[in-house]
Amino acid sequence: MKVLVTGSSGFIGKNLITKLKEEKNLTIYEYDKDKDKQTLEKYCKEADFVYHLAGINRPDGEEEFMKGNHGFTLELLELLSKYNKGCPLMLSSSIQAMLRNPYGKSKKAAEDLVLNYSMTDGADVFIYRLPNVFGKWCKPNYNSVVATFCHNITRNLSITIDDPEKFINLVYIDDVVNELIRLLDQPDQPEAKQTFYEVQPTYSVSLGRIAELLYSFQEGPSTGYIPDLADEFTKKLYSTYLSYRPEECLSYKLTMHCDHRGSFTEFLKADSSGQISVNVIKPGITKGNHYHHTKVEKFLVVGGRGVIRLKHIISGQSKEFYVSSETLEVIEIPVGYFHNIENLGNTDMIVIIWCNEIFDKAHPDTYQDGGF
Repeated sequence: MKVLVTGSSGFIGKNLITKLKEEKNLTIYEYDKDKDKQTLEKYCKEADFVYHLAGINRPDGEEEFMKGNHGFTLELLELLSKYNKGCPLMLSSSIQAMLRNPYGKSKKAAEDLVLNYSMTDGADVFIYRLPNVFGKWCKPNYNSVVATFCHNITRNLSITIDDPEKFINLVYIDDVVNELIRLLDQPDQPEAKQTFYEVQPTYSVSLGRIAELLYSFQEGPSTGYIPDLADEFTKKLYSTYLSYRPEECLSYKLTMHCDHRGSFTEFLKADSSGQISVNVIKPGITKGNHYHHTKVEKFLVVGGRGVIRLKHIISGQSKEFYVSSETLEVIEIPVGYFHNIENLGNTDMIVIIWCNEIFDKAHPDTYQDGGF
């Protein structure tokens, strides 16, 4: 299948083409403003499907809106009608097509051309009036507030919010791309035909909330906290935020608490899912020797070998687990069990520990009484 993508170097175009290239049975024609009209003519002759993403949204003069959005669409459709009658086409439009501003008028004019192309040439057309799209590779300080906020905050630059309570509708780039790729199967499903399409899910979020989340992401390296990834919008915004971080900021050091026994380092924290830490234990050293009432833990030895001992603080029933990095095995530490871990090897033992709650120095829920 041969797929033509106009506006191939734009935000949506780059993401769509990257995903299309993962499909082994596609030939992709990338067309952008730097290519000549003969190339466009060739691509239009051969295309089996057209993603029409090219457009103007930040021109030097208002007249360029109509020239770029209506004029180029007319040129594209005339070539398709001449050489490739009935070729299905997707149009990237905007929710502003319903407004009377110059940009909205030009997008509505492009929509009308596509609708006429469908009627006269019998082509399947798919018009998307997209709201604000966010995600990786979107140009900051252009027409995306999310991209601008991400770019500025990751570089410790200020952001401007005129009205923190203003809500905007957003769709995520991967959701857009997945929806557009789905269209490649649509021409074989006439019962599913319509004209105007939407990308779901759509998120309605205030500017103040977006900024609040982004600033919380910025604090993550110093606090160890990760965001609430159970929330879909937060998860997608976090992925977007990290894509804007300068490469020199992609590494950060953790605080190691070291003594003669080894070290203990907190790695990740989340209010909803606890804490992950790294415990390094020197040869012959035993750590732990305590129990908890609410705090539960999972131990995973990823370096060296040792023994994990458990003893019920009421019944006295005990159990030993011999562990090593040769066989990765998780040992769960229930509440009410006195426990310790001893390094039986000649090298440092490295233990990954997950705990169901973040350590609270004021209420550690850690008791030393008892023993083996």
